[in-house]
Amino acid sequence: MLGAVPRAITRARREPPPEIVALSFLVVLAVGILIVGVTVSADAVPPSTQVLPLLFGGLLLGRSAMRQLILVVTACLLWDILALGIWEVRPGALVALGVTGVIAYEFSRSREETGLGGLRGDSVLVELRRRLEMQGALPDLAQPWCAETVLRPAGGGPFAGDFVVSACADEGRRLDLALVDVSGKGVEAGARALLLSGALGGLLDAMTPGEFLPAANRYLFAQDWDEGFATAVHLSLDLVTGAYLVESAGHPPTAHFDAGSGRWSLLDTAGPALGLVPAATYESDGGFLRPGDALLLYTDGLVEVPGRDLTVGIDKLLGAAEHLVARGFHGGADVLVDQVAADSSDDRGLVLIWRAR
Repeated sequence: MLGAVPRAITRARREPPPEIVALSFLVVLAVGILIVGVTVSADAVPPSTQVLPLLFGGLLLGRSAMRQLILVVTACLLWDILALGIWEVRPGALVALGVTGVIAYEFSRSREETGLGGLRGDSVLVELRRRLEMQGALPDLAQPWCAETVLRPAGGGPFAGDFVVSACADEGRRLDLALVDVSGKGVEAGARALLLSGALGGLLDAMTPGEFLPAANRYLFAQDWDEGFATAVHLSLDLVTGAYLVESAGHPPTAHFDAGSGRWSLLDTAGPALGLVPAATYESDGGFLRPGDALLLYTDGLVEVPGRDLTVGIDKLLGAAEHLVARGFHGGADVLVDQVAADSSDDRGLVLIWRAR
């Protein structure tokens, strides 16, 4: 309970100030520009300086508040004309201010219609990113099990279409995990990822391993999005025996490291991406994770390069993974992403699970 208090305080500090505060500041700014220009020097602070409150208003205000600001700026311009004379106010400046006001108002209107208007728009995007990051966290696993996950958006942006959902079932005896790659990039992909992560997280907790991907496919197909497809890989791991089952929906093959042979091998799984066909079947492959073994799940953004065969990227990833064996797997997820696809035009997701010796 005590730990929740600092988090609540942090969230409160991140809340944007009320829109009335921003509107009041911009009104004061517009009136201040008028007073200084009329009483001190119209050359130092010309009427065209009123472009500043208009620009800030387009970024900070909603549609209604923006209309009020435009009225204030218009009144200030009329006062300038009366105080300085019509010939002292350049027509070009008035045209530029008019165009700026229209653009700022349209920008404010479009942000409000998409639900991102005014000061709260950025906080909505920040909350979206925070929730995706929280849902990507894996549950704490008891020894000898260890797991790491890395989700990096395309081009270093704040939002990604890759996400992870996980759940511990059978009183903590079984770990179910799904790594999903949603079509698209940026905010649009992030919004879809947030919607799907909640739905697939619920399915993961309620379905048996063989039922999860067909149920996820039916859900995604029913959404009827224009580009509503996703690839996914589902892992079900028995934390007592080490037995695991992997099934894939259009995802790159999962890699298994066998500590006995010292080699990485690819699992044979196949199936169509989620949301493409109403009834789809998915092949599965499995085995055992013995002490020292590891599993590597990843999205195609990590291994796919335009104009290059996918197997080349997978070989590069497995080559980098072989170097982890000597140094140990701890911190290996970040190392692999940095070595294989540090800068990429696609979202990258990777999950590394291993059983300590």
